[in-house]
Amino acid sequence: MNSRISELLGTKYPIIQGGMAWVAEYHLAAAVSNAGGLGLIGAASAPPEIVREQIRKAKELTDRPFGVNVMLLNPNAEEVAQIVIEEGVKVVTTGAGSPAKFIEAWKKAGVVVIPVVASVAMAKMMERAGADAVVAEGMESGGHIGAQTTMTLVPQVADAVSIPVIAAGGIADGRGIAASFMLGAEGVQMGTRFIVAEESIVHDNYKERVIKAKDIDSEVTGSSTGHPIRVLRNKMSREYLKMEKEGASFEELEQLTLGSLRKAVMDGDVVNGSLMAGQSAGMVKRRQTCQEIIEELVAEADQFLAR
Repeated sequence: MNSRISELLGTKYPIIQGGMAWVAEYHLAAAVSNAGGLGLIGAASAPPEIVREQIRKAKELTDRPFGVNVMLLNPNAEEVAQIVIEEGVKVVTTGAGSPAKFIEAWKKAGVVVIPVVASVAMAKMMERAGADAVVAEGMESGGHIGAQTTMTLVPQVADAVSIPVIAAGGIADGRGIAASFMLGAEGVQMGTRFIVAEESIVHDNYKERVIKAKDIDSEVTGSSTGHPIRVLRNKMSREYLKMEKEGASFEELEQLTLGSLRKAVMDGDVVNGSLMAGQSAGMVKRRQTCQEIIEELVAEADQFLAR
């Protein structure tokens, strides 16, 4: 399991926990890092000082490398980018745009920069900008998605850039890790599997919904707005898709989903909340600690890679 990614990150294994909004906070990030992977704190749209507090709390729980996922659409992205430097964070992943204007400052501070990309063109652009690696994320993933599948995106990105590639989207077990390596990746990023981790603060209702999910329970909302999001189907997603079909405006659709992710994660509202999860949810069958998850993933991957 040793690769350029584990060497770059300073981790035992090339396994990264996704920087999911509301889900990826310091308890989960520290537990993943302690288990030999790379935990991420999802900055999302949180106020900058909350992000700083999360970083400091993670440091109290682990002395191993962890990172911060910076959502570039966040109006406070510039402040969060600076906090990453001030707090000595080792790794940054980015989403929802190009981090080019921050890369020079991050690299000067010794931060490893890993943008999430959904196309070959974006991957090449990020390599030229100085990124250390890229996450090639397929549309099987939960939350905001691109248009290509992991199976087709990863090998094309791996062929197009010389920096290491991390595969994401639809990976939930050791078979997925082994397949990712065969496609040219040198690491994986996983979100949905870690939603149900014992250390995850996600409400029990949400965890149970993921565990009970079938292969057909995933659907995509927001395709008409240009902001497609993969969720587990419920009353809210059905209402959203109905409104989309009837030509509802972007503003009307936004109003329907306002605060819906927080409702699901914090309040356990699995009826009207946004249950962001990838297509791999149907493969997640039980709660485990992060240590148990990672040990199982590595053992399975080793078994399949040895074949």
